[in-house]
Amino acid sequence: MTDSETVAKPDHSRNLQALREELARRDVDAFVIPRADEYLGEYIPKHNERLRWVTGFTGSAGMAVILADRAAMFTDGRYTVQVRRQVSAADYEYRHLIEDPALPWLAEQLSAGDRVLVDTRMCSLSWYREAEKTLGAAGITVVATTDNPIDHCWQDRPAQQIAPALLLDEQFTGESSEAKRQRVGTLLRDKGLDAALVFAADSISWLLNTRGRDVPRLPVLLSYGIVEANGNLHVVVHPGRIPAGFAEHVGAGVRVLSEEEGAALLGNWSEKKVLADPVGASAWTQLSLAEGGATLVAGEDPVQLMKACKNSVEVEGARQAHRRDAVAEIRFLAWLDAEVAAGRFHDEAVLADRLGEFRADGELFHEPSFDTISAAAANGAMCHYNHLDNVPAVTQPDSLYLVDSGGQYSDGTTDITRTVVTGAPSDEMRELFTLVLKGHIALDRARFPAGTTGTHLDVLARQFLWQTGRDYDHGTGHGVGSFLSVHEGPQRIAKAWNATALRAGMIVSNEPGYYREGQFGIRCENLCVVQEVPGAEQEVPMLGFEALTLVPFDRRLIDRELLSEQELAWLDGYHERVRTEVGPLIADEAVRNWLDEATAPLAVA
Repeated sequence: MTDSETVAKPDHSRNLQALREELARRDVDAFVIPRADEYLGEYIPKHNERLRWVTGFTGSAGMAVILADRAAMFTDGRYTVQVRRQVSAADYEYRHLIEDPALPWLAEQLSAGDRVLVDTRMCSLSWYREAEKTLGAAGITVVATTDNPIDHCWQDRPAQQIAPALLLDEQFTGESSEAKRQRVGTLLRDKGLDAALVFAADSISWLLNTRGRDVPRLPVLLSYGIVEANGNLHVVVHPGRIPAGFAEHVGAGVRVLSEEEGAALLGNWSEKKVLADPVGASAWTQLSLAEGGATLVAGEDPVQLMKACKNSVEVEGARQAHRRDAVAEIRFLAWLDAEVAAGRFHDEAVLADRLGEFRADGELFHEPSFDTISAAAANGAMCHYNHLDNVPAVTQPDSLYLVDSGGQYSDGTTDITRTVVTGAPSDEMRELFTLVLKGHIALDRARFPAGTTGTHLDVLARQFLWQTGRDYDHGTGHGVGSFLSVHEGPQRIAKAWNATALRAGMIVSNEPGYYREGQFGIRCENLCVVQEVPGAEQEVPMLGFEALTLVPFDRRLIDRELLSEQELAWLDGYHERVRTEVGPLIADEAVRNWLDEATAPLAVA
């Protein structure tokens, strides 16, 4: 299906009623529906979009609570506008996921003796324990299930997609599966542990040097497993996802189990110390381990940090992927300017499709890394807007257009946002864009010692907006995988505390923004890699960022008077690098001419 195609919307009110009837048959008073499936991934296959089926909500973070006579939809600040467009106010109350969380709200709505149904496959152990604590204090019982009631109501549920995984060569990974598993085994032995639950699908994919084809935009092998201290891995996966040559590719020490055999695997670790992440792994897997006699040792997935710190092959692959990606983005921006100059204003779907065509021309391209956010004017105020969920808006003269997009390549994952003007910007647009850009520059120029977290740096990107009484309600930066998830942990740059220190080889986004409901949105996003910064005068080792994204910022939106000399120097230096590294890769002379103009120095303007 192309970006410009749409599908008929289901009757969510009817679905809600069917679900309530099923809950009544089960004699429960409430049901909690997170935006999750049994793999707890950010991207969910169509057949597992349970929250969407009952509410219509398509965002990546949300939760619904269904009672017999009322319901509430909880989302965070990224979806304040979107949730009101997609979820019926007649059926649901709107609540903030962070400021007014679901469990305390639910405890207030119910009475002692009431029963709340929770699918333990679709929540973390930490959340499940909190539910037991919060609701139990009010005399409310949490009823655990692995038989989701929605599955009994969803009559036209799509079939599960099963496709053989890709085997990713060491020319892209830089390390064999055996070597990776031995590294994990060594870590477990050093901690006196017998095994670790590796629950995240991207962790398994990284360990096995495989990539999946079953989840759009997320090339993971849907699976989970247990890795032993000797480096052996028991992986639970649908056999249809195992391709020919898998055993030779991964090497010795990998045992493949069907999904039906997964429960038996979890019950087979009696008197063993098993590391498990109470926040990242499902409640069901950890409860099953404990019921089988395992001693759960709470801790982060040991693969996450290893995966986040890219080796030299992965970092160089990211550089190459971003150069090819930049060619596509620059071709698109040049085409867009030409269309606007000719008086042709297209809708968001046409623009997204055109950008997708340019990106698909690139070598080693597989698919977008997420659904393109192609947002004209007021739609740009919704951080995770998707034109596929609405009638695509047409760009207007002298307005802002925000496009956030990326690609999955064999050698890297890209994610870039550019905000451009379709004509002449207002002075206010230029001021606000420049304030956002100043924050982007401040973060890019940061130098920091080992041990610094993204939380320590977040204020750098917000400071100029704060000085004018403004802010944005999302994180400033997320980790990015290597031909894996475009949103990867454990590192993050945000106001909320993150304990993971930034380390060399980590790839993170730098994306401050500003959003005015009903008018426009602004975001300036590059990906960058954390690098050691050499310097003879340094008393302690320092780290900094190297920008991977190489695409011009819209000079028409920059108020030169608001930039310091250092900021102007950074911008001109960045644009010179774009022109030097990407220009020779562009075959079209007209596009090269556009690039020369788009990267002309501002300092001498």
